[in-house]
Amino acid sequence: MGLGGLSSLGLADARKQSERWRKLAAAGRDPIKEREAEERAERREDITLEILTADAFESRKAELKGDGTAGRWLSPLNIHVLPKLGKVPVTDLDQRDIRDTLAPIWHTKADTARKAMNRLLIVLKHAEALGLDVDLQATEKAKALLGKTRHVPKNIPAMAWVDVPDFYASLEEPTQTHLALRLLILTSVRSNPLRTLRLEQIEDDVWTVPAEAMKGRKGATDPFRVPLSPEAKRIVDLARPHARNGFLFPNTRGGVISDTTLSRMMERRGLEARPHGFRTSLRTWLAEATDAPHEVAEGMLAHIVDGGVVRAYRRTDYLEQRTKLADRWADHVTGGAGRVVKLMGAD
Repeated sequence: MGLGGLSSLGLADARKQSERWRKLAAAGRDPIKEREAEERAERREDITLEILTADAFESRKAELKGDGTAGRWLSPLNIHVLPKLGKVPVTDLDQRDIRDTLAPIWHTKADTARKAMNRLLIVLKHAEALGLDVDLQATEKAKALLGKTRHVPKNIPAMAWVDVPDFYASLEEPTQTHLALRLLILTSVRSNPLRTLRLEQIEDDVWTVPAEAMKGRKGATDPFRVPLSPEAKRIVDLARPHARNGFLFPNTRGGVISDTTLSRMMERRGLEARPHGFRTSLRTWLAEATDAPHEVAEGMLAHIVDGGVVRAYRRTDYLEQRTKLADRWADHVTGGAGRVVKLMGAD
């Protein structure tokens, strides 16, 4: 164990340090590890949970959608953990700290608490890889202290497919919110692709959503093609005057409309259903009013139903079949027939 060079350490100090470390060694302790621990303690601000979380995020963000710019990976920690534990050195973090921090949301916001716990473990593993003495079992111990969650996940309220035409007809004003909701119903995409829709993504009767804008397509790296019915194209044309900076549904601050804009409109009308629920409306219609094969029906919602090997050989996104279904769905939504669809063997 070196004590330092002559230029930085005098002989008298070297003798004092040598005696100290020899006594520690004689007591059965590792003087090198003891010195490293003291050095870490002197720079405690460098190993706080806040600093290590940022460092872990930087290491992982290339794996995240859009390099994690949406902030969803960090948000459970930023909102529920770091305000209380951000300044705590990761080497001091234990299960009691984690339990006390997540206890207020453990049963009421179970999914958020689970994500926060998982992110914490990733940060602790990152700290261990840096050579820091952390307790990798702290999160599992915290779970044991918190107990099994009592939270029962609730499905997002959906509108019955037979009621969708009346609601669609009520969206008669050519406002940005009404037009966005109409296009959401017709295409059954998630909120993010709709809100960030750019004009160059639409070509003829196909809207190509970039892979990074899609959620729930783990293992898929290709863009997703959304067939646009004549009604959907009409809505896009009505929305074009609102376009700004390339976005079809911009906000006044240069970005895009909020994720809550559409939900609040439905809430103000006293509806229990929410925009995301229209995906359920479509899926139920497909099951009850069509003979669409399972993989095609799931493809309407951009769900992946097969493994990577199967997809490698079955190189189709069923666009032709989905186009027919999208047209019939639009026919139903606008009050036409479209209530019974025969897809197999269709011309």
